[in-house]
Amino acid sequence: MHRYLFVLLSFVHVLADPDFAKLDGAPPSKIAVVGAGIGGTATAHFLRQHFGPEVRIDVFEKGSVGGRLATVTVNQQDYESGGSIIHSLNLHMQDFVQQLGLKYRKSVAGKTAVFNGEEKKVVFAHEATRRKESSELSLNKKYSAVSLAGAQANLWAVEGGNKLVCSGLLKLARANLIQSPVTTVTLRSTGDYHQYELTYDSQNEKSSELYDIVVVATPLQQNINSGISFQGFEPQLPDISGSYHQTVASIIHGYLNCTYFGFPDPKLFPFSSILTTDTQGLFFNSAASVCPVNISSGFRRKQPQEAGVYKVFSPKPLEKTELKTLFKSYYSVQVTDWLAYPHYGSTQGLPPVVLHENVYFLNGIEWAGSAMEMSSVAAKNIALLAYHRWNRQLEMIDQKDLMHKVKTEL
Repeated sequence: MHRYLFVLLSFVHVLADPDFAKLDGAPPSKIAVVGAGIGGTATAHFLRQHFGPEVRIDVFEKGSVGGRLATVTVNQQDYESGGSIIHSLNLHMQDFVQQLGLKYRKSVAGKTAVFNGEEKKVVFAHEATRRKESSELSLNKKYSAVSLAGAQANLWAVEGGNKLVCSGLLKLARANLIQSPVTTVTLRSTGDYHQYELTYDSQNEKSSELYDIVVVATPLQQNINSGISFQGFEPQLPDISGSYHQTVASIIHGYLNCTYFGFPDPKLFPFSSILTTDTQGLFFNSAASVCPVNISSGFRRKQPQEAGVYKVFSPKPLEKTELKTLFKSYYSVQVTDWLAYPHYGSTQGLPPVVLHENVYFLNGIEWAGSAMEMSSVAAKNIALLAYHRWNRQLEMIDQKDLMHKVKTEL
C-alpha cells in the first residue's frame, strides 16, 4: 500500500515552471503519443477527456496496436500471446471494458501442478475451484507465479482478446493512428514557447510534424533500441537506466508428452497447467493448455490425449530437442520474444515523468509495477499533469495537503 501511495504521489508532485504553457493561454493544437499499448491508448483517452474535442491527438505505433497485449492465430482461433489476465481490483481496466461495451471472457476450470524437474514428477497440485489454497514453493520466476495466480477466482480477461481494449480506447479518444516508427524528437523554440518536431518513417520516406505536447509511452532504457533520439535539448534529457527481463512465449499446437511429467497414460493426466520450481537446468518455466479468446457456450478444454494448444514460457526460444521433450508431436510453433517486465532493484527509483516542459515519459511506472492497471494509472496521471501544467493550474499539481487527502481516501 505504501509503495502504491508513493507511485501516485510521485506522478503528481512535480515542481512548477511558470513558462510551461502557451503564453496566450490557448489550448494545444496537436498532441503526440508515442506507443499504442495499453499505456499509450489510455493516455490518448484521458487526454481527450481533459483537453476536449478540438485538440488533434496523433498516436504513433511501429508495430501492432496493443503492444504487449497480443494474440496469435491457430486453426482460425486466436490465443493470447502477451498479457492474458486482469485482476478484479483493476478498476481502470474494468471501466474501460464497460465504456467500450466489451465482455468478460468465460472461464474454464482446470487444475494446476508444480513440477520440480529433478524427480520428473508433480510435487504440488492446485485445483482452480479450490481458490483459497496457496503454496510456499519457490516458483520459477514471475511468469510461473502469474500462471498460478490465474487459477484464482478474482482474475478475468476480455472476450475477443485483451488487446481490444487498446483499439477501443483509440476510437473512443478519436485519435489518429499513425503506424510508423518515430525516429527523432527535436525541440523547436520560439522565444519562451516550445514545440516538438517528431520525425517518423512513413512509406519509406521521412515525414515530420510539430506538436505542443508529447507523451512517450514506450521504453527508453539505454540498453533497449527504441529507435528514438532526442535532439536540440539543452541540457540534454536525462538518461533512463534499467533493463527488462526477456521471456519467450511459445504457442504450440500438439500432443503433450505426459510421460515426461510422470503420467505414462495421458488419459490419467488431470492438469491443464504445469509450473516449475526454481530448479537449475530446467529449460521452461510453465506449460499450460490455453483457451481461445472467444469461448462458445459449448466449448470444452482439449484432453491431454488430444491435440491441444499450449502456451509455454521459457527464458529462451525452445530448441527442437526441448520441444520433443515436452510434446510427443506437434503441428505448429509460434514464438513471441517479449521484453516482459523490468529487472527490479530494491534501491532503484522511478525514472522521471517529465522529460522537458511538455514532454512526458509514461513507461517509468513499470519500475514500480508492471501491469495493465499500473499503465492506466500512469496514463491518467500524465494526462492530468499535462493539462494542469498547460493551463498553469499550479495549485492542482503541487498540493500541500495531497498526502492527507490520499490517506483518507484509501
